[in-house]
Amino acid sequence: MRTSALHADINVTPLVDVCLVLLIIFMVVTPMLTGVPVKLPVARTGADVGDANRQLPITVKEDGSLYFDATVIRPEQLPDELQQRHAAHPDRPVVVRGDQHVRYGDVVDVLDACRKAGFPDVGLVTSSPPVSGAAGRRR
Repeated sequence: MRTSALHADINVTPLVDVCLVLLIIFMVVTPMLTGVPVKLPVARTGADVGDANRQLPITVKEDGSLYFDATVIRPEQLPDELQQRHAAHPDRPVVVRGDQHVRYGDVVDVLDACRKAGFPDVGLVTSSPPVSGAAGRRR
């Protein structure tokens, strides 16, 4: 009886390397998938809008276009979309992101539509104010 010196083994090291690289790529890319980019106005206070995983985002861009989550919708579609979402998740908060150059009335129309749909918790998203040079330094 002659035994072969060849020993077949699966080398898992390259598989683990590839999986770790993919994990790192997804960890880096996921925070960048926040939706539609807009220039948010600066907040005057440090108010928190709640749990980001539960919020229903509505975005009003500078040209007046509306995005519900990341899907573009016409303004006349907004009340129907809000009614459907409210029927499915009545306790979820709605956050409205408006570009700083958008007409004030466009954002107010979105807020009114959210209230009429029955959402009790509707908020506005702003960016944090920049830290000034003298006030931000400590000695």
